Amino acid sequence: MNDLVIETSGLTKRYGRLTAVDNLNLAIEKGEIYGLLGPNGSGKTTTILMLLGLTEPTEGRVRVLGLDPARQPLSVKAHVGYLPDSVGFYDNLTARENLIYIAKLNGLKRAEAYRRIDAALERIGLKDVAEKPVGEFSRGMRQRLGVAELIIKEPQIIIMDEPTLGLDPEATRSFLALIRELKGDGITFLLSSHLLQQVQSVCDRVGLFRNGRIVLEGAVSELARQVLGEAYRIFVEVEQPGAEVAAALRELPYVTNVQLDGRTYIVEATDDYRADTATAVMQAGGRLIALNIEQASLDDIYSAYFKEMEEI
Repeated sequence: MNDLVIETSGLTKRYGRLTAVDNLNLAIEKGEIYGLLGPNGSGKTTTILMLLGLTEPTEGRVRVLGLDPARQPLSVKAHVGYLPDSVGFYDNLTARENLIYIAKLNGLKRAEAYRRIDAALERIGLKDVAEKPVGEFSRGMRQRLGVAELIIKEPQIIIMDEPTLGLDPEATRSFLALIRELKGDGITFLLSSHLLQQVQSVCDRVGLFRNGRIVLEGAVSELARQVLGEAYRIFVEVEQPGAEVAAALRELPYVTNVQLDGRTYIVEATDDYRADTATAVMQAGGRLIALNIEQASLDDIYSAYFKEMEEI
């Protein structure tokens, strides 16, 4: 059985002499959160437009749930939800009234529409403000209402363009947590963003875009090992640093580098080996004070990759 819900092969879009998307090959599985990441103008939004059937490819093949968006756009729309970077609602209507209007446009019967709207408002945390005009909502609340609009359609795929743009840190964390929760319902997500570090925590895999092409693709930890040689930094604070502890850390098979900063060893490792690292410290006679971990960021990976390319 084919679990791919989004597939492209040689997908290309040209506007005159400008190639916006160049020979794109995507394979996104059911239930996956996939990040289409890169700077503005790299081709992400054009890719989304082709997936939704809003613009036709110049060359190549695209299938969404086995459908051709260019030939079957309404069928694709029935199963795919799209959240643009700026969500439009009627500001003078309440959150509930906006959703009722949208449910009518989608042809839902009254009883079913009200059931789905109540469930959606509860799910996204807007139940208590459902009767307030949307004009009083913050950007974060409008984004959540945009998600409610999508889930009353019960989509199989949700595509989001710059979903965390303009959100404060707390609203961003809350919004990404909502995406993780909805993934549990089996919904596939495609997130497009230039804010690499913000969305890396929620993505199962990412494709890094540059000049219309995906130049790197995989899980963040895989890309970190591939580009940086390490995926995690483990911060090991000890009571008294010493040669024995440093030697024990350097001998660990997954460690690529060890540096000392005050009383803290910064251990660069290929995976999350905190337990083994702590054991090594104690066996070497060290007294462990604190142990923390930091995953390599997509910004670091992206910068290092293109610096390397420039030097070749």
